[in-house]
Amino acid sequence: MEQGPAGRDLLSSSELAEGSQHSAPLAEHSAQAETSPVSGQPQAERSAWQDVRIPVWLPLVLVLAVQAVLSVRLVGADTAFQDEGTYLWAGHLEWAHVLHGASLPQFPTYFSGAPVIYPPLGALADSVGGLAGARLLSLVFMLGSTVLLWDVTRRLFGRRAAFFAAALFAMLGPTLHLGSFATYDAMSLFLLALAVWLVTGAGERGEATGRMVTAGAVLALTNATAYSTALFDPVVLVLAVCVAWPGGQRAAARRVGILVASTVVLLGAALLIGGGGYLTGIRRTTLQRAAGSDASLTVLLHAWSWTGVVLVLALCAVFTGWTTRLESRYRWLLVALAAAAVLGPAEQAILQTSISLNKHVGLGAWFASIAAGYAVAAFITAAAPGRSRTLTTAGCLIALVFPLFFGISQSWEFATSWPDSTTFLAIFGPLADHGSGRLLVEDPGAARYYLPSGSQWQRWSSTRNIVLPGGASTGGPTGGVVAPGNPAAYARYISQGYFSYIALNFADTTSLDLQIKNELVHNPHYHIYRVIPFNPPISNTGIDPASLRGTYVVWRYYP
Repeated sequence: MEQGPAGRDLLSSSELAEGSQHSAPLAEHSAQAETSPVSGQPQAERSAWQDVRIPVWLPLVLVLAVQAVLSVRLVGADTAFQDEGTYLWAGHLEWAHVLHGASLPQFPTYFSGAPVIYPPLGALADSVGGLAGARLLSLVFMLGSTVLLWDVTRRLFGRRAAFFAAALFAMLGPTLHLGSFATYDAMSLFLLALAVWLVTGAGERGEATGRMVTAGAVLALTNATAYSTALFDPVVLVLAVCVAWPGGQRAAARRVGILVASTVVLLGAALLIGGGGYLTGIRRTTLQRAAGSDASLTVLLHAWSWTGVVLVLALCAVFTGWTTRLESRYRWLLVALAAAAVLGPAEQAILQTSISLNKHVGLGAWFASIAAGYAVAAFITAAAPGRSRTLTTAGCLIALVFPLFFGISQSWEFATSWPDSTTFLAIFGPLADHGSGRLLVEDPGAARYYLPSGSQWQRWSSTRNIVLPGGASTGGPTGGVVAPGNPAAYARYISQGYFSYIALNFADTTSLDLQIKNELVHNPHYHIYRVIPFNPPISNTGIDPASLRGTYVVWRYYP
């Protein structure tokens, strides 16, 4: 962290209220007269409480402490979500492949991120601390993202804007949830933030070749970790242009060229090494992702309810930038940052799916929080210096209670939005572990993760793909990550008695489940073995399986 003009690492109370903006290299300021880069107004005269010294790092530490406490409370809120179970299970299989030469499923063909990046890392954390350890790893990534957000905003708009940007981001429900969620989302967000940090720290002059190559490498790793992050690469390029613009258009173009070339070359090399399976996975999960059935307006309203406060403030920042004497490059930067908040929701609204929306909005919210921090700083600076500005600052601090309240409640809803699988695992586990038959489970992610038989991956099929004896998959045009599998294929294998146990919950791939149920009803060898509720046990007699949303119906094959 950069120190003040006199090498100090302490901030006076008056500087905190007035902004202490002189360290922002991209802000308009005078080296002699302390002025705000937001409005250009002179700093207030020294007040009576100016000698109260506050370490410059203390506000950030307080933000991180609040974020950590609120995320930690979610770590044990529920059993593993399907995605968590799938990635951690895959990570353990990847390690078994590396260490013992064990065979692997075709992860690259249906994962929405390279299976060799986050899953093995998450599996290491899981080996040390179980699911809680893997979730705490995500918290480390999210705390790192907040730190990088702080420093990027400080460089652009000063410490006061940095505080509010970090505080707003840390309090969002999606942010708190990702800090307790063992998937690649937290890691990809951290890597994206790191790429931005490298770009904005390159300075205004020169090509900064080394830093741009490093940023390109990090950006390539980000895109490989989660393919959907490529949506935000243009925003990173805009930041690179804005930072380098004072050095001239050619210098900015060369810097962006180096960044783009580094990213493309590394991604291209990775695809050549990975092979066609990765291209198939990118196409299925990102470029040709199956559309859902959610109304586009519903998707947008959900995103609005989770990140609306940041989006509104980002739009205010755009308005402020275009109605003041802010430099042109900052104005366009604010536009790009605000636009980032709607990229994810807009894409999913087009696809008409809200699946994973609460995770994907976090990426755009990170960028928009920079603009939001600027908006709050501009609002405070607009107040008259002295007591009025101090009261305005206090009012903005108190107003943080509202996003904090919503973030706490929303994050708890996110972390408990799937059924507890304890009862299902207790009953289905012995059936899976004490036999060698093949299993068809609608959402097997958690079961494969928790049960010892999960390592025998050839035995497990889902309602999206059937795993064949040799380990190949029946996944075809209708068998991707989102779409259910081919009903005809399931009917054929059921008629052959391929599965020893079939467990359906009629909640995810409902249409296919009903067709499979119809096949089972007319097959004399399959009979309902058990009806397993997700939560407290209930009577399982006389229940129509088609009405059992949230309850697994288990069929057993009797030769």
